[in-house]
Amino acid sequence: MQKCIGLFGTCAGSLWRDPFIEKYNQLNIPFFNPVVPDWKPECAEIEADHLANDAVILFPVTSESYGCGSLSEVGFSIVQAIRLDDRRFIIVLISKELDSHLMTSNSEEAKDSLRARALVRQHLKKLNLPNIFIVDTLEQMMSVSLILYRNIEAIWDLQCFNPQNIQ
Repeated sequence: MQKCIGLFGTCAGSLWRDPFIEKYNQLNIPFFNPVVPDWKPECAEIEADHLANDAVILFPVTSESYGCGSLSEVGFSIVQAIRLDDRRFIIVLISKELDSHLMTSNSEEAKDSLRARALVRQHLKKLNLPNIFIVDTLEQMMSVSLILYRNIEAIWDLQCFNPQNIQ
């Protein structure tokens, strides 16, 4: 496990990451941003490593896109977090709505996206896992990520008293 916050979720030109990056930089919190100016296939390995090992994973599926890729990655990320290390945390935000231009541009794709969003939200709620947090706003996501990170830091600081705790 890496003491790092992974900023996954909606891409496609979304600016949701900007305030998170600014805040994490202010607080010297390490983070991983998979959005790079010149993505190459080698980036996939780095991204997969962070998705599998970061202590906290943020997964907002915003209203800015249909979110098909992000919605499928949410399930994969949760399976990874549970299978690999239940001391990792995933914070999920799935917007219940789509931006208006998406609703009018392709109504069938919009319907599919809204249906998938509702299903994923409900399935996540039914999982009832202690390391999965479902939030409704980016502000809540920020708050929860900071609380979780502070607690992870505290646990890591105690590692010298129990070397088997968190490696």
